[in-house]
Amino acid sequence: MLTTVLILLPFAGALVVWLAPWSRLWAGAIALLVSLLEVGVWVNAVVAFDFDESGLQEDARLSWFSDLGVSYHVGLYGFSLWLVGATVVVMASATAYGVWAGRERARTYFGSMLFLSGAIVAVFSAQDLLLFYAAFEGMLIPLYVLVGVWGGRGRQSATVKLVIYTICGSLLMLAAIVGLGLSQGTFDLVESGTSGNEWLFLGFLAAFAVKAPLFPLHGWLPDAYREASPEVAAVLSGIVSKAAVFGLLRIVIAKFPDPVADFRVLVLVLASLGLVYGSLLAFRAPDVRGVIAYSSLAQMGLITLGLFSGNSAGVNGAILQSVVHALVSATLFLLAGGIERRAGNGELASLGGFAKGRPALATLLMTTGVIALAVPGSAAFAGEFLILAGVFDRGWLWAVIGAAAIVLAAMYTLRLISAVLHDRRGAAVSEEALDLRPAELAIVVPLVACLLALSAWPAGVADRSLPGGDPAGGQTSPLFSEAAGGGWTAYAPLVDAP
Repeated sequence: MLTTVLILLPFAGALVVWLAPWSRLWAGAIALLVSLLEVGVWVNAVVAFDFDESGLQEDARLSWFSDLGVSYHVGLYGFSLWLVGATVVVMASATAYGVWAGRERARTYFGSMLFLSGAIVAVFSAQDLLLFYAAFEGMLIPLYVLVGVWGGRGRQSATVKLVIYTICGSLLMLAAIVGLGLSQGTFDLVESGTSGNEWLFLGFLAAFAVKAPLFPLHGWLPDAYREASPEVAAVLSGIVSKAAVFGLLRIVIAKFPDPVADFRVLVLVLASLGLVYGSLLAFRAPDVRGVIAYSSLAQMGLITLGLFSGNSAGVNGAILQSVVHALVSATLFLLAGGIERRAGNGELASLGGFAKGRPALATLLMTTGVIALAVPGSAAFAGEFLILAGVFDRGWLWAVIGAAAIVLAAMYTLRLISAVLHDRRGAAVSEEALDLRPAELAIVVPLVACLLALSAWPAGVADRSLPGGDPAGGQTSPLFSEAAGGGWTAYAPLVDAP
């Protein structure tokens, strides 16, 4: 029941905002209220969730097309619960930023934000392939509007690239969904078994590689992240990319164990290339948003390494890192928006000196940057350590590549912090530029607080993500089972009927 509420509440809010003749203030206020209610419903779901159970929880099912075995089937596993949590928190902050920024055409804007929130939650909770596809494609509709209308000068080109890349990947996924559903006799993810069809596997993999994005299917990323408004860029980088994480874990790994084993090395190579390539581009990026955008490409490569490590440590680390990256990326993009408002642009060469007289901005950027640096004791450190430990079990070279890229991440993060806060004041920075205002603090501080809470207790997510998993206790999650001939393959809770 709670899963359905999490999906339908933002959709209902979007209809209310769209259909009634609200003023800009009221449209924003209603959207923010719905977003905060969504956070409250999710908290209730966490309280009701039994992390000792390995099956699907808070599920609901209603027949849609009985002849094809298609249904409205939703529910939550541990990892999807945390992805939904990251979604509702980031969407609430992004909506609040839109209210503070005073977006024009408020009814269209805030209705689109709520619709996007509902579609993303539906992706993370869908247990039917066609429902998943509908929600996956549904995300593109509000994104097309939000980037194409409220973006920067290059928004048209950015929107076209985003749509073309996404549609190409989605068409491959649709073909794979039809093939898998018909071959299994059902489109239900819980009832269906595994498949050894490599072409279907590649269709799903390509779609999720575009959405993440993963190297070399990241061509839409630089323009979209730079041209979108700060809050939409925060959602794109922090949340929309995690639809790929869910798809890779829930569909690719769970349903195609043999193809995963056959193509594991290729995926790990591409993930490693994206990790290093993204880190190098982030280090060379001339602007704040470029650093954050390319760091997201690198982070998705690191997360993919964990997902395809084939053991519970790596996958738990990938899920924790997904949540951490969602919060870090969203915080940095929202702070970038504040910097751009004060300086007129985000070019690093024209910034500097923001630390002087602006303690709130400096503190929040430093705190988020230190967590992004993955210093020991931070949530990012816990996630990256688990990923490296997991992928080391697959081969020491992968761990070496991951560790080297983490060093590069420290370099580009320190470069960003230094260029904004500590370098000599640039031409774009006025000495009279204000510190973060109370409304901005109310938007960003909750995200940083969540990061600090995760840093204090990363096991809250890491040990409660996989069905029945307890890495701290030395137990292997039943998501994985030792396959004949060695290696790890997806197993029971994501394929067995409840």
